[in-house]
Amino acid sequence: MNTLNVLLIEDDMIEVMKLNRTISKLNLPHNIIEANNGEEALQILNKKVELPDIILLDLNMPKLNGIEFLTILKNDDVLKYIPTIILTTSNNQNDLIECYKIGIAGYVLKPLKYDEYISKIEKLLAYWSINELKQI
Repeated sequence: MNTLNVLLIEDDMIEVMKLNRTISKLNLPHNIIEANNGEEALQILNKKVELPDIILLDLNMPKLNGIEFLTILKNDDVLKYIPTIILTTSNNQNDLIECYKIGIAGYVLKPLKYDEYISKIEKLLAYWSINELKQI
């Protein structure tokens, strides 16, 4: 299993803590880089130093929502190759379709039950840690 650098873009600190607790509980070696919103994430990414292997993106955020962030990301010649997975509570079909049109790698609904959340995160990170990621 490869160690992943994961950029988590999430404005809800409880969700950030939940992901970190899950990584810890599963004893996964991944590095979590946190951004509280799309603007902060773009500042991290625009440095173009040690880019993340994958991005976990919440859709409903202040300043720059997930879809606006995705649009900017996918228009950048370097950043557009970073696999971006939506991690959201929104099961809005229009959001889902719009995100896939822009070019996401996955759309995962956050379950309410913590055990289900752990299971989903474990599978998601397991998949991406064996995937052949191409660093540009």
